[in-house]
Order: sequence, then structure tokens, then C-alpha cells
Amino acid sequence: MHDIETFRNLQSEATAWRRYLHQNPELDYRVHNTARFVTEKLASFGINHIETGIADTGIVALIQGEGGDGPTIGLRADMDALPIVEASNKPWSSTIFGKMHACGHDGHTAMLLGAAKYLANTRNFKGAVALIFQPAEEVELPSGGLRMVQEGIMDRFGISQVFGLHNAPGMEIGKFSICHGPIGAAQDDFDIVVRGRGGHAASPHRTIDPVVIAAQIIVGLQVLVSRNTDPREALVISVTKLNAAQAYNIISDHVEMAGTVRTLTPTLRDFAERQILASAQGIARGFGADVELKYRRSVPVMFNHTEQTDTALKIARNLVGPASVNDKVKPGMGAEDFAYMLEARPGAIIFLGNGLTASLHSPAYDFNDEALPYGIGYWVNLVETILAA
Repeated sequence: MHDIETFRNLQSEATAWRRYLHQNPELDYRVHNTARFVTEKLASFGINHIETGIADTGIVALIQGEGGDGPTIGLRADMDALPIVEASNKPWSSTIFGKMHACGHDGHTAMLLGAAKYLANTRNFKGAVALIFQPAEEVELPSGGLRMVQEGIMDRFGISQVFGLHNAPGMEIGKFSICHGPIGAAQDDFDIVVRGRGGHAASPHRTIDPVVIAAQIIVGLQVLVSRNTDPREALVISVTKLNAAQAYNIISDHVEMAGTVRTLTPTLRDFAERQILASAQGIARGFGADVELKYRRSVPVMFNHTEQTDTALKIARNLVGPASVNDKVKPGMGAEDFAYMLEARPGAIIFLGNGLTASLHSPAYDFNDEALPYGIGYWVNLVETILAA
């Protein structure tokens, strides 16, 4: 197993790739230039089996080891950016107004390219590694991870296990964190329409005011969290949109609300879907109004499997030392569509320190290039350990 110094000679080149991608961000499935860049780099490394156009712009490349027959494992990186105006003031800031790599997918792609170059040159493993470059992680359904699974990449490329890596702002460079079991939340989204009776704002007594009712529903939904669920279990219900009349003197006949739900267990997910309707309906009917609910289940819980998490821990500890690996990080309530790949195959995702940078999805965020050798080293050691010749 190699130490981190083995991979520092790839940092300069990987930094150049990362900064090019950062300057040229693309959104959702429209990552055409990014996919072309990745494909050209993979071909230049001597990788012959490269399939493009999966989920529109996704890529899977196979590197065959020279150690004989063996299984195939998948390594995944996401490629898309976010619709944000960059404010990092870096020399390599986005050149496309209103688009930026605010989640570090440029770094994820560069690290997997660095590992691809190393592995294609050495091939010191048996079986094969499938490099998965995914579009559209940042979109609502259907996301790129879901579509790549639905389009059969696991069976098509014979992938038996799958692994992910994500940067973590606020954690020191050279440190990793992971946990067994749930590590990211399930995401559901809802739309509620409160229907009352509209009228003049000067005569509220002649109306059934859906704005007041919507306000009561918002409070009622928070009571589901604070008084109807075990405080030791994680439930987030956030109302994020509210739309009513567009004038000062009108009480609308309806209000539109929308929001998101995050959970870590199937039981709590079922509870939220059932009780959001019951709570909203009960409150509205108490005021003589009614509600309509549209509830959509989105990304599932991101679940780290036991054996693969143990392997990831071993790799990280050997690379940076046991003291630099947190094996009991608390699950986050953000959603990540790598969860679909972990539903399809056993695997694990690990978090890599990105230093004291701005938070993910912030206009001031930037991936820290000092993290690149650690991600490359993690990927290479993972492959050469699981597929030891």
C-alpha cells in the first residue's frame, strides 16, 4: 500500500485539470464540454474501453488489471456544477456567469482522473476497475445517479461493489470521515395548496384567509418534529416556498406552499408522508378550508455497507494514520444521489477534508487543491487492496 508521497507528483497536473473544470462549469445533464475533456484525458492515459452517452453525458471507463481474472469494482465522481454566481475571487474563478463549481465536483473529477492515470500506467491489480463519471447530481429527479443505475451500468460492466468520495469543508486537509450504515438522509419534497375564500384585505371577516391558515400549518409541521417523533431520531421538515396574492389589499383564495423532508429511517419517512397530510388537513378544516398535497419521494437514504465501510476505513487509516480518520461521523441530513448506486450494489462513501473553505453551495466556495493527492491515493490504494493481484 502506497503512502501519500507516492501521489504528490500527480498534484500539479491534477490541479491544472481541476482549475480548467472550475473555470468552465456546466449544469445538470448539459456537461458536454466536461464529458469531452474527461473522455480525452482517459484516452490519453491508454484506456481503451470508454463508453460515453450514458444518462446523456455520463461516462464509464474500464481499466483491466494485469493480475488475472477478478471482480470489477466501481469508483464514482460527479461532474456537474450549480447555478450560482461565483464570489470566490480566485484567479481560476468561473468564466461563465451564473454557473460555478460550488460543491467540489471539479475536484472529485480531477481526483478520479488522477487515479485513472496512475492505475492505467501500473495495472497492478486483478479484475477491473470501472470509472464512473456522473452528470446531474445536483438536479431533482431523475438525477444522473438514478439514470445511470436505471440504464444498467452495474450489470453491463459487471460491477460488484461501488465506492464514492466527497469533499468536506471545515475538515482539515489529509483527514477522512465515515460511518457504518446511514451517512446521508433520504430526501422527499412536498407541495401543499391551502384553499380558502378570498376577498378584500380590509374585510378579513368575510374571507377564509389561507395565509393565516398556511402560517398555522407551518407551525404545525414543526410540531411533528418536536412533539411527535423520538428526539433521538432525525427528522427535518422545512417549508421553503410560500406564494399568495400579489397585492397589498387582496386576500387570495389559495396559498401555495412547498418544502422538503429529510429522514434516516424508512419508518420515519413513512410517518412524515402520512402525518404531513393529516396535520395540514386537520388545521385547514378547523378553519373551514381544505388542502391538497403532492408528496414525492426523491433520493433514498445513503447507506454504507459494513464490509465495504471496513475496507474504506482500512485504506484511509493506512494512507493518513488512524488519528486522522473519524470512523463515527454523524450522518448528514443532506441528500446525495450516490445513494442509488449504494442501493444497487454494496459499497461506501467517505468524506475527505477540504480545509477551512466556505461551505458547500456557497458563492465563496472553492475546492482546495492540496486535497487532490489524498483523494488520488485513496482511490489507488482502494483498488490495489480490494483487487490485490
